[in-house]
Amino acid sequence: MTGQYKLTYFTIRGLAEQTRLLLNDHGIPFEDHQVERADWPKIKPTMQFGQVPCLHDVDVQIVQSGAIMRHLARKHDLYGENDCDRTYLDMFFDGIQDLHSKYVQMIYREYEEKKDDFVKNTLPEELAKFEKLLKSKKDGKGFILGDKISFVDYTLYEELDILQILDANCLNAFPALKAYHERMNIRPNLQDYLKHRELAKLPVNANGKQ
Repeated sequence: MTGQYKLTYFTIRGLAEQTRLLLNDHGIPFEDHQVERADWPKIKPTMQFGQVPCLHDVDVQIVQSGAIMRHLARKHDLYGENDCDRTYLDMFFDGIQDLHSKYVQMIYREYEEKKDDFVKNTLPEELAKFEKLLKSKKDGKGFILGDKISFVDYTLYEELDILQILDANCLNAFPALKAYHERMNIRPNLQDYLKHRELAKLPVNANGKQ
C-alpha cells in the first residue's frame, strides 16, 4: 500500500473524485484502488454498508463520501479554524450534495427527457446560490472560507467541473464561480493529477453519460 490510505472505488470519477483531488493536491500518498464492475460482487460483502467509496486509514474502514472527506479534513487541517467555520463548511457541502443529487437523478434516470430543463432551469437557480455564498468571503476571490483552503473546495471544484462537461457555458453568468474554477485548475499538484486523469480517460459516470 502507498502511504497509510487506500481509496476503493469504481473506474469512474463519481463520488470518489473529490477525495482523489484532495489527496493529490496536498501530496498525501494513497493507493487508488479502482474496482471493475465485474469484481464488485466479490468485494461488496467486505465493505461497511456494502458500498463505495471506501477509505482505509491503516486498519479503519470508512464509507460515505462525506464522512471520508470530513475524516481527512480533520486529520490534515482542512476543516477551518473554529466551530463557525466548520458549520459553514458543512452547510456548503450539504448544499453541493443537494445539487449533485439532482444531477445524478437526471444523468441516470432522465437524461434524454430532462437534460435541457436541468441546464436551462435547475442549474442557474442552484449556481446562483453558490455564487452568492462564495462572494460572501473575500468577494469570492479566495476559497470557500476566504484565505484558507478546505475540504469543501475540492467538492465544489469537482461539481463545477462536471457541470461544465454537461454544459460548457453554465458558469458564464456566474463570474465568481468561473474564476474560482480557473484558480483551482492551476494549482500545481492538481494540474499534475488532472494531466494523469486525462491520459487515463476516467469517465465521470458509470452509464456513459459524460
